[in-house]
Amino acid sequence: MPENTLHPSQKIPELLAPAGSMNAFFAAVAAGADAVYLSGKQFGARKFARNFSDEEIAEAVGYAHFRGVRVYVTVNTLVHDRELPRVAEYLVWLYAAGVDAVLVQDPGVAALARECVPGLVLHASTQLTIHNAEGVRWAHEQGFSRVVLARELSLAEVEAIARATADTGVGLEVFAHGALCYSYSGQCLLSSVIGGRSGNRGMCAQPCRMKYSLVTADVDKYGRPTGASEVPLQEKYLLSPKDLCTYREIPRLANAPVASLKIEGRMKSPEYVAIVVSTYRRALDAAVTASFVPDKAAESDLLLAFNREFTRGHLFGDRNEKLMGRDRPDNRGLRIGTVTRYDRTTRTVTISPDHHLSLNPGDGLLFTLPNHPAAAWGFALNSEPDVQEDGTIVLAVSRPAPEGSQVFLTFSHALAARARQIGSQVTPDLRHPVPVDMVASVATDGHLTLAGTIHPPGKEPVALENTSDLQLVPARSRPLPEETLAAQLTKTGGTPFGIADLELSYDGTLFTPVSEINRVRREFFIRAGEVLIASYRPVPKEVEAAKKCLAKFIREHPVPVSSTPRNTPESPRRPPGIVLYADSMDAVDAGTRAGAKTICFEPAGFPYPSGVDAESENARIEAAICIALETCRAHDARLIWKLPRITRQGEIDAIRALLPRLHAAGLRACMVENPGTALAVADAAPGLALAGSWGLNVFNAETARVFAREHFKLLQCSPELSGNEIAVLAREVRRQGDGPELAVFVQGSLETMVTEDCLRAVAIKCRRMSGPCRNTRWLGIRDETGHLFPVRVDGACRSHIFNATETCLVDAVPDLVQNGMDMIAIDARWRTAAYAGEMIRIYRDAIGIASQNRGSTNHDYAALKDRIKAIALGGITAGHYTRGLKED
Repeated sequence: MPENTLHPSQKIPELLAPAGSMNAFFAAVAAGADAVYLSGKQFGARKFARNFSDEEIAEAVGYAHFRGVRVYVTVNTLVHDRELPRVAEYLVWLYAAGVDAVLVQDPGVAALARECVPGLVLHASTQLTIHNAEGVRWAHEQGFSRVVLARELSLAEVEAIARATADTGVGLEVFAHGALCYSYSGQCLLSSVIGGRSGNRGMCAQPCRMKYSLVTADVDKYGRPTGASEVPLQEKYLLSPKDLCTYREIPRLANAPVASLKIEGRMKSPEYVAIVVSTYRRALDAAVTASFVPDKAAESDLLLAFNREFTRGHLFGDRNEKLMGRDRPDNRGLRIGTVTRYDRTTRTVTISPDHHLSLNPGDGLLFTLPNHPAAAWGFALNSEPDVQEDGTIVLAVSRPAPEGSQVFLTFSHALAARARQIGSQVTPDLRHPVPVDMVASVATDGHLTLAGTIHPPGKEPVALENTSDLQLVPARSRPLPEETLAAQLTKTGGTPFGIADLELSYDGTLFTPVSEINRVRREFFIRAGEVLIASYRPVPKEVEAAKKCLAKFIREHPVPVSSTPRNTPESPRRPPGIVLYADSMDAVDAGTRAGAKTICFEPAGFPYPSGVDAESENARIEAAICIALETCRAHDARLIWKLPRITRQGEIDAIRALLPRLHAAGLRACMVENPGTALAVADAAPGLALAGSWGLNVFNAETARVFAREHFKLLQCSPELSGNEIAVLAREVRRQGDGPELAVFVQGSLETMVTEDCLRAVAIKCRRMSGPCRNTRWLGIRDETGHLFPVRVDGACRSHIFNATETCLVDAVPDLVQNGMDMIAIDARWRTAAYAGEMIRIYRDAIGIASQNRGSTNHDYAALKDRIKAIALGGITAGHYTRGLKED
């Protein structure tokens, strides 16, 4: 079958549109969206969009359902313990309002929804970073009916995941158009550490669109850069991806085993939504009939709507410079031509156009200089351009534009007018009319009974009782024919309905004006619309059951106090243990010798790049872990194999191959950063203990309980929590019985991003290699304020970006001891053995002081802090522990 032909049995994917405001919502529906996703004023991952009040959500749901369109509401931020009662109340309200699904990031919120509102449909947000088949299976176990997959997956990987999880019935959703995140969604803390605005709380400040320079260096004995030098690069926006556009690939997507194609853009204008959604609507409809041919005019519309230059994304194999737009982070517009002459006397330019295009006053133009695309300037036309006989365009300009300058149209009044016209359409789209069986009967006394049955898509039929008060009278001369009555009753224009069957009982002897028939028909369809909208809402007894469950939850989970709870002297807990993250045998050895009793070992070089000898690499990793096991045994420490934050299917297979032998060799625990990996570990080596690191985003006690039920014995609290919030989380976990051990990150460079983009490749101009990277010089990126962010490139050529300032909570140790924290974590990965050993010794001293002087604040930790400053990278910060996140 040709690639652009839709399989006859294939159901066309849903077209899912964004809406950040009511006007954008109306535009999405009018443009042909099958479903719209939006956010309320709280708990949505786009806090800077206008978003929807409760009243607007209710209005949007009714408006959409009357037109056969679904509404999904995002509840996809991480939630504090103090917010859980409020989010539970919100979920119940959304359920009662009849929303079709909610998108969720926080596993604790999903668990809360299952408990209180079992009828509420859950979609796993892309913020959950699900990127393997095991992750989809985990989502199914958590009650999700759909998963929004990570944008870093290829179409082949999506198809493989669909095959592997077909038995679950979980639908897969992929992004088809719009802005791309540089980091895996849900794994980015860069905005959080730079300005306190967390992407996990809907407040990303988009630092990936800022300027950075690339820096390489040697390192000292503590792994800090020395002799740093900037890599000469013309590009300054190193972290800025292009925008995704899969328009040309729509036939392949329509034929793929995906439930939904998602357009990004809740921060975009209604005009953007109208143009993009309508363009993809036409493309999808054409794909159904195998008639899709890429339309240059449609592509021009997409470019004009907004673009940072387009990429087909990871979905269709774009990587490196095909994916990244490192020269500029802003809107590129549509290129309309090239400057062929600049007249200094008249201050005019002559433009040779790429194609015929009308320019009008008010249109926005942008000029980029030859060989310097970032050096751009623009203006709005205030008069008609002068079009010459040869088609060239002469324009007056305010500054020189040398020959060879590229000219772009960044705003088109004509396109904006067309977008507004699309958005103003209020008549329902009848591509998929809702079937209605109508039963009409005229009694002997002339009374017209008009009733029927509505068949809402995907729902049980709904009966519609008699809505007519019309009484026909005996005809004096010309009776109303039966066929005329039938024809008038079955007109459905301006409604979302289509008559599937008409059962009419009438002897043709009576009379009534046609206007009266039209009136009762309109009333019938108005009532049918009300019944249709009501059919999407749960029945009252289900709402009442949800409200009772909510009341019980609120009684049992009062809003926690914000002050830091402390253990009383009569009930002290043991001092916390120390967890050391290490990636080299030297660091493992130094850490255990210094007294660390838990080592999370992530061997350097794993995961390894595709194309290498997997057998020999497996043997190398296995040998390293076995040596680390022996080292830990010799010092009475436990070893946890720390698995990568991102584990694509090939890496899952490698882990599965290694685990049984390592388990037999004495490995007793693995640490994971995504739930799919946890499922793979449990399947490959039953009995292995599980630990969870920061990638799981443990933000509240409900999430901790989710992972406790999955046999996690150790969980790292989110580094975005304040000290008070950590203390509350710990108390809430223990309030309902023993839970997993809880650890707090106290020292090291916090990992803020993980991305498929290899920044080392930018520095050394290489392509993805078939073996381990041979360049081992220290790498970092420097922002315009001079802060230097370390970059680590792993064996799979993924870049891991760390905070420029090192986290240090040594003076918080007394609180952590008195609050009964089980573990404190020190991250020495990509540092040296000297760093690992000294940090362990410093924190052992801090714990000793705090344990001997429980409750005292008189001991001076300044000396310990000075020892840390002497070996830290980029200075020290208490991070969110003391100041928390910004909330507005």
